Amino acid sequence: MTTSEKVSETPATGGLFDQTPDSLRALFKDWGEPAFRCKQVVEWVYEQGVTSYDEMTNLSKSLRAKLAETLPFYQSTIVKEQRASDGTRKLLLAWTDGATSECVMIPDGDRRTACISTQVGCPVGCVFCASGLDGLQRQLTAGQIIEQAMRVRGLCEAERLSNVVFMGLGEPLSNYVNTVHAVRTINAEWGLSVGARKITVSTVGLPNQMRKLADEKLQITLALSLHAPNDELRRELIPWADRVTISELVDAANYYFEKTGREVTLEYILLGGKNDSRECARDLAKMSKWMRSNINLITYNAVDGLPFECPTVETVEMFHSMLRERGVNAHIRTSRGSDIDGACGQLRRREGADFVSVSTPSKP
Repeated sequence: MTTSEKVSETPATGGLFDQTPDSLRALFKDWGEPAFRCKQVVEWVYEQGVTSYDEMTNLSKSLRAKLAETLPFYQSTIVKEQRASDGTRKLLLAWTDGATSECVMIPDGDRRTACISTQVGCPVGCVFCASGLDGLQRQLTAGQIIEQAMRVRGLCEAERLSNVVFMGLGEPLSNYVNTVHAVRTINAEWGLSVGARKITVSTVGLPNQMRKLADEKLQITLALSLHAPNDELRRELIPWADRVTISELVDAANYYFEKTGREVTLEYILLGGKNDSRECARDLAKMSKWMRSNINLITYNAVDGLPFECPTVETVEMFHSMLRERGVNAHIRTSRGSDIDGACGQLRRREGADFVSVSTPSKP
């Protein structure tokens, strides 16, 4: 049984954001509408950024009513918004079935990044993360993933949305079809027009799906949530790691590079006193040479109720220096939103989101 079969069915929303120009064109043809109506709707949605059919003034009232009845437009409600002193803004969205998800706008100079979710909750259960504490409720549809990016784009004000990272709630490659659909819309010139190399999909490591993504021949960045330099420690931190070895992930990462020419980014969250020792740094440096990769070091953002601490500034600098001295392309990723519920899943838990169909985290 696959992961997706263990959770509740994704609702058949058939919303506007789920559509492509081809599917809209086919729908309008069935309705006896001219093909140019498709172009008009797509331009209203992605170029003009309207949020209701009523704003599509070059469509007849009868067509707008029919679209509203057939293809729901924005389907989320903003339950809460948080703003950090560094400009980071986080939204908690509620969907029509009561499920909730999070998305974040992260400003950095002229760059505006959307961090979006692919699932309601998370099935992986990483022991340091708030996302999976209550298990997986359901998959998000492609349209719901895209809608988050559009919500974040609406927060960018005068700046354009420049980057999108699939690093919010959930395991993107466990919701593969909807994730790839969303990536293509976000990248498309007719869609959000975000460059492929400015789109990052993060995975805890599903080798088969990593290879499948490589075969899509997209020029996106693949980020692998590693968090440990050896299998023993990784199994302590990530339940799914008991069936997938680092060696298997290295093979899949090398396949991704061979097919796309894109280095894989290794994400490594530094947990105080757990995976931030000199020995871990040495082992990580050795392991990283097995593939074409770069490393993002992330300082842990503490989660209430979990027994993990932030590393000291001195430890982070030591770890980074040891990697650089060994020829590793390593960077310290700046922590954002530290004065709000910045870590994935924190705001959702704090607001008492409703959870259903929760079970022990399943394996890939």
